[in-house]
Amino acid sequence: MRFRGRLTCLILSSALSLSGVMVLITVQSQPPKRAKIAFTSNRDGNFEIYLMDTDGGNIQRLTNHPADDWQPAWSPDGKKIAFASNRSGNFDIYVMDAEGEGEPKNLTDDPAADDGSPAWSPDGKKIAFVSSRNGNRDIYVMDADGKNIRNLTRHPARDRSPTWSPDGREIAFQSDRDKHEAIYVIDMDGEIVRKLADQGDCWHPAWSPDGEKIAFHSARSGNAEIYIMDVNGRNQHNLTHNPLPDRYPIWSPDGRQIAFTRLEGGQDEIYVMDVDGRNVRRLTNNPWHDVASSWFDPTVSVSFYDKWITIWGWLKWFSK
Repeated sequence: MRFRGRLTCLILSSALSLSGVMVLITVQSQPPKRAKIAFTSNRDGNFEIYLMDTDGGNIQRLTNHPADDWQPAWSPDGKKIAFASNRSGNFDIYVMDAEGEGEPKNLTDDPAADDGSPAWSPDGKKIAFVSSRNGNRDIYVMDADGKNIRNLTRHPARDRSPTWSPDGREIAFQSDRDKHEAIYVIDMDGEIVRKLADQGDCWHPAWSPDGEKIAFHSARSGNAEIYIMDVNGRNQHNLTHNPLPDRYPIWSPDGRQIAFTRLEGGQDEIYVMDVDGRNVRRLTNNPWHDVASSWFDPTVSVSFYDKWITIWGWLKWFSK
């Protein structure tokens, strides 16, 4: 018997046919081989998208364009990477194959606006992003193919850095709507649910995979450091204690580690630490700027939706 169609998973199962009834025991997806961190670097002259292993090894350049490519974001299934680029003149949102093959697809194309900070919804069907298309910076949401763009925040302040809750019902973001940078949470109807960190300026929220915590960076102590808090804004405390600025936290998909960017010797370098702030270690050591943006781990990052499609495909194949 030959396989029919494209098989994208390994099945660790036994199937039993008794009186025409199929029994499927277990199914497991086949993900990419290694966990990867996507980051931006100008190590080759201009800003491009790179991948590396979580120990800093096996650095791979994905984009190669004279324009600047920024802010890579993995899709939940690890097959695509969204990013911002000014290759069309102003910054737009693009999406490309996670292996860097083929030409990236332009999802937004407003010549009067800059679009950036793409963030995939947990089911991979939507992308949130920041745009200046209405004259100020708001959070927008669109379908993953670039259709049905809508303004979510609609505020004269600057709203930036969207991050989805794991259940896809809310988005945390930073805004200066109260005259300083604070972190807010909004629902999919555009209603502010709660205001969180507002002690001093707070930037770049990152929602934990279990939905219980939000990491961010703040200069409330006089120097930018990585902080963590509960999703209701309580129990705020800093994880880093360094005289050098620490910024842009991103979670490992298993929630056990946080990668961040440290400004060191005038250059940005990428570090990683345990979620309690211990075991800080440096991943990049380059005389340019390296900024971590997104972390994918095939053992924990494959979405439930993707797994169900795989299971359904196998059921259909076995029933033929």
